[in-house]
Amino acid sequence: MVFLPQEIIVKKRDGGTLSPDEIARFVAGFVGGTVSDAQAAAFAMAVYFRDMDRSERVALTLAMRDSGTVLDWAELDGPVADKHSTGGVGDNVSLMLAPILAAIGIYVPMISGRGLGHTGGTLDKFDAIPGYQTQPDMALFRRAVREAGCAIVGQSAELAPADRTLYAIRDVTGTVDSIPLITASILSKKLAAGLDALVLDVKTGSGAFMPTLAEAEALARSLVGVANGAGLTAHALITDMNRPLASAAGNALEMRNAVDFLTGRHRDPRLQEVTLALGAELALMTGRAEHAAAARALVAEALHSGRAAERFSKMVATLGGPADFVARLDAYLPPAPIIRDVFATGQGVVSAIDTRGVGMAVVALGGGRTAPGDRLDYRVGFDRLAGLGAAVDPQTPIARLHAADAAAAAEAETRLRAAYRLGDAPPAQPLLVGRLATQPAPSED
Repeated sequence: MVFLPQEIIVKKRDGGTLSPDEIARFVAGFVGGTVSDAQAAAFAMAVYFRDMDRSERVALTLAMRDSGTVLDWAELDGPVADKHSTGGVGDNVSLMLAPILAAIGIYVPMISGRGLGHTGGTLDKFDAIPGYQTQPDMALFRRAVREAGCAIVGQSAELAPADRTLYAIRDVTGTVDSIPLITASILSKKLAAGLDALVLDVKTGSGAFMPTLAEAEALARSLVGVANGAGLTAHALITDMNRPLASAAGNALEMRNAVDFLTGRHRDPRLQEVTLALGAELALMTGRAEHAAAARALVAEALHSGRAAERFSKMVATLGGPADFVARLDAYLPPAPIIRDVFATGQGVVSAIDTRGVGMAVVALGGGRTAPGDRLDYRVGFDRLAGLGAAVDPQTPIARLHAADAAAAAEAETRLRAAYRLGDAPPAQPLLVGRLATQPAPSED
C-alpha cells in the first residue's frame, strides 16, 4: 500500500492510535526525505494535543533509535550504563558520576547535550576545557570508553538522526514540552548508545522543566515505562530543583566545582547526595552490588579513594584535553575580568530561590544561549551561591559574580537579587522526592 504521511497525521489529529508500522514508516520517511518538515511539524503538533499511549511511545522511540547506528559494546568486560538528567541549574552531576561509575567497572558512553533555556548543558561545561573534543569521531569515542571507562560527548550524526532533526522542528513549533516527544527524544539516543541500564534524574521545582511534582512524576513514569517496553532496564529518581544543586552556576565554574568535588577540595552536600544516590542505583541495577548499603559504600569508596578523579583525568586526556587538567585547573580555566560579591539588599534568612531566575542571570552574563548559534563565555557565572536557610545581610554575600563587563555584571546582579527571597526559615524540602523502577505492561483486559 502506498504510504501517505498525511493519513498518519490525520489519524493522530483525530485521536486515533497509530500502529508501530505506521510510526516506523513515518519516521523512516522523515529521515529519508519523503516526509517534509511541514508534515513532521504537523505530526508533532498532533501528538502534542492528542498524546500517545505507551505502545505508541515505545514504537516512536524504537523508530527514532533505528534511524541511525545502534552501538554494540560486546568487546567490553563489564556492564554499559548511563544517566540522564532532565536539566536544572548547577546540575553538574554527570561530570562526577561518569568517572565514579567507571571506577567501579561500569562503562559509560554518555551522550550529552548543550544548554537549553535557563539550564546549563554538560557539553558546554566540557567545551571550557582546551582541546577536549565533545564531537569526536566514533573510533575515538569508543577508545575513550574502552580505556578511560567513560566518555562524555555530544550526539553524532550517526546516532538517532531522526531525533536531531525532529527536535529542531519542535524547538520552533512550540512542541518541546510534550511528554511523548520528550520521552522518545531522550530514550532514542540512550537506546542507540547500546546500554544495559539507565538511571534517570527527573527534576521538579522552580528550576526544572517540570516544575510541579505531578508533571515530574508523569514524565518519570513515561521514561521508565517506555524504556522497559523497549527492552532497556531503567529506573528514575525524582529530585528537588527548588535551588541550584551545586554552589556554582556557569560552565567553567561548574567544571571547577566538579574537579574540586572529585579531588575532595570541596563537596556540596546536596550535590554529593544526588551523585551517590544515582551511582548506587546503577550499581544495584548492573549487579555491582547486592543491596543498597553495599551499593552506596561502593560508589562512595570510588569517589573518596581518588579513583574517580583518575578516571576523569584519563577521559579528558584521551578526548584531547590537557593530561594535567585536574592538577592545574588555574592554567586552563582563566578567570573572568570582573569578579565581585553580590550582597542582599536586606537582612534575613534565604526562604526561597527562583532557581530559573538564577539560570537566566547566567544567560544574561553570556553563559547561556538566547538563540541556538550564540557563542558562550565559559568564564562567567556565579559561585559561592547561598542556599536555602542561609542567613544573609548587606555585608554577607549571596554569591560571587564572574562577569565579562560592567553592563552584564550589573544586569546579572539585579537578576540574582530578584531570585532570592528573604524571610523566615524555609520549610524542609526533601532532596530525593521519589523513585520509580520497572513499570509493568498495561493489562489487556
